[in-house]
Amino acid sequence: MGEQNEQQTQRSNRSAAKLAGMAVLMFGFAFALVPLYDVFCDITGINGKTSDVAAQESNQVDFSRTVTVEFVSYINPGLGWDFVPETKRISVHPGETHTIAYRATNNTAVNSIGQAVPSVSPGLAAQYLNKIECFCFNRQPLDAGKDAELPLVFYVDPGIPDDINTLTLAYTLFSVKPEPVTQ
Repeated sequence: MGEQNEQQTQRSNRSAAKLAGMAVLMFGFAFALVPLYDVFCDITGINGKTSDVAAQESNQVDFSRTVTVEFVSYINPGLGWDFVPETKRISVHPGETHTIAYRATNNTAVNSIGQAVPSVSPGLAAQYLNKIECFCFNRQPLDAGKDAELPLVFYVDPGIPDDINTLTLAYTLFSVKPEPVTQ
């Protein structure tokens, strides 16, 4: 009977070790999933992320075609702001520079800071939307009860594939904490 208990204990220990090993592997996989997803999206170009670096103006305009650009906005719950594009949709010639604006209103009784995060749909079109100037490059402080016009200067790259006729630029506005003051 003692030998049977010893075998049972050994099997239990092996099972526990296997389960612990699986837990470590699952944690490692979950930890690596985000960087792997980012690499996959960068390789395939389907992530919808736009560049966070200002582009230079285009020196080439393709007047032979037009692309429709739609503008939408979302607000992270709890921010207490209104945030809307002043222009909902425009038709542009690839390479042609355009300026539109979003309007932000702080409906709260306290000063706050927002940060807009852009995304483009379809995701493959993100690499062809070039922002020369964008409010999304910086945090946007807004005093209580005030509003602001937030400009966007952009162009669609003339190299955009012919099968992309419409792209949607969406901004999600998040609340951010003030940066700590360093002395």
